[in-house]
Amino acid sequence: QVQLVESGGGLVQAGGSLTLSCADSGRTFNRYVMAWFRQAPGKKRELVGRIGWSDGGTNYGDSVKDRFTILRDNAKNTVILQMNSLKPEDTAVYYCAAATIRYGNGEYGYDYWGQGTQVTVSS
Repeated sequence: QVQLVESGGGLVQAGGSLTLSCADSGRTFNRYVMAWFRQAPGKKRELVGRIGWSDGGTNYGDSVKDRFTILRDNAKNTVILQMNSLKPEDTAVYYCAAATIRYGNGEYGYDYWGQGTQVTVSS
């Protein structure tokens, strides 16, 4: 069984920074990418960004580009989301996810999800 556990959420003022961490436990598994998603109340889940597990390549959503950074520690099976210059619209529950499937169109299938951690940015 695989478990992803996020930590580091909380309340921060606009312009501030916060770092989220996601560690997996349980059985070892191969993954293509690790990703961070977020979902705000009444909104669809949004991909924040992802990192290639083998090459460390990253992609970010337009709304967080140049403000958020994703890092990984393969040895510790941990992925980090560094969030800077936070805005009230970044308020959401943040989830990490692991993709063990890659489809023919290049998209990924995320099999494992964390329970989520709340990030609230006050204005």
